[in-house]
Amino acid sequence: MAVKIRLKRMGKKKAPFYRIVVADSRSPRDGKFIEEIGTYDPNQEPSVFKVNEDAAKKWLNNGAQPTEVVGKLFKLAGIEK
Repeated sequence: MAVKIRLKRMGKKKAPFYRIVVADSRSPRDGKFIEEIGTYDPNQEPSVFKVNEDAAKKWLNNGAQPTEVVGKLFKLAGIEK
């Protein structure tokens, strides 16, 4: 099973809000997920994001692959393998 750390879109039309989730790569974007590890709000200035660092590091060490955007957020938060 390939596991990805990716964004789950929430909020209303034209006002997205995202949750950072760990999910099976075969599940749909807003579908079933394994664990929620943070949030990201691009609508605020500057963008606001919160990440549970312990959970993120645990999943990265277990082989989960972050998507491009989540990888950039982790880099800003100082989270690496």
